[in-house]
Amino acid sequence: MKVITRAFSLGCISLLAILLPVSTHGQATSDKSVSATTSDTVVGRMLEAPVNTRPLSEKFWLDEAWFERGMLQVPLNYEVIERKVVYLNPADSTEVPAILYRPKNPGKYPGVLFQHGRRGLDELVQRLPRRMAARGFVVLAPDVYSARFIDKLPIEHMLETEGDTNAGVDYLLAQPDVSTSKICLYSHTRGGYYTLQVAVKFKRQKKEVACYVSFYPHWQNPNAEEPMQVYRYAIEADSLEIPTMILIGEYEQYQRRRSIETAVKSMKNAGKSVHLIIYPGVGRGFDFRPESVRTFADDLATKDSTMRAALFMKKYLNSWKK
Repeated sequence: MKVITRAFSLGCISLLAILLPVSTHGQATSDKSVSATTSDTVVGRMLEAPVNTRPLSEKFWLDEAWFERGMLQVPLNYEVIERKVVYLNPADSTEVPAILYRPKNPGKYPGVLFQHGRRGLDELVQRLPRRMAARGFVVLAPDVYSARFIDKLPIEHMLETEGDTNAGVDYLLAQPDVSTSKICLYSHTRGGYYTLQVAVKFKRQKKEVACYVSFYPHWQNPNAEEPMQVYRYAIEADSLEIPTMILIGEYEQYQRRRSIETAVKSMKNAGKSVHLIIYPGVGRGFDFRPESVRTFADDLATKDSTMRAALFMKKYLNSWKK
């Protein structure tokens, strides 16, 4: 019995030696020893807080009044009214339906043209121009798909729709309640390509258009071949001369984020005034995702991006009051 017990004990000790490596605490194992890491696939500590070591002069988003004195900027809030309108594209006399949003309070306000993307101007997307109008703008939202009898979520891009968006600039500036002689372009998804064409191809920038804002824009010709979608960006971005703000989520689609970041880098290298803001924890569509799937991060990003875009546009429209 003693022999069997002793053999059993030695067997357990041998098994433990295999399963549990001997600790080297306090022992010099080798001059070339490497510290063990928990993960077999990730290098570095995952629990470290991100840092931003840019010079303070480049941290345009840092608000000293809030950070040092606790003073939060009070947002402007207006109840919004809206009405359906129609304007003509003079290139081919196409009637373009649109929604015109403005604060209910009487008076004149700066002009903003909002261009929808592939979803069209459905109920979810209509929240975007309405929110911007609530910041104190007259916002025109053309429905270029209804104008051309295009179904929702098209794959191909119809060239004529660019002219439909462009014609909206003149219609908006002609409104008696618009207080500025220039407007800003505001868009999301494929609408970012439309407004890019308005600024550059139709030569509206620095004339009728003061600035460009787009949320996760499709910055490539939608009809371009697949390699161009992934590895290139719309060449018009290199000719964009007006102040520009792009807002995307950390989890933006790879092929879209790559073209955006490549274009922004090129613009910055050329000395252009452009800001790219990336919101952590959110992906494409963070500003209009429905309540059933909406996250806390979506809501935080939407509120901040809406306010940030509004302040940006007011800054560059302030000099163009009529």
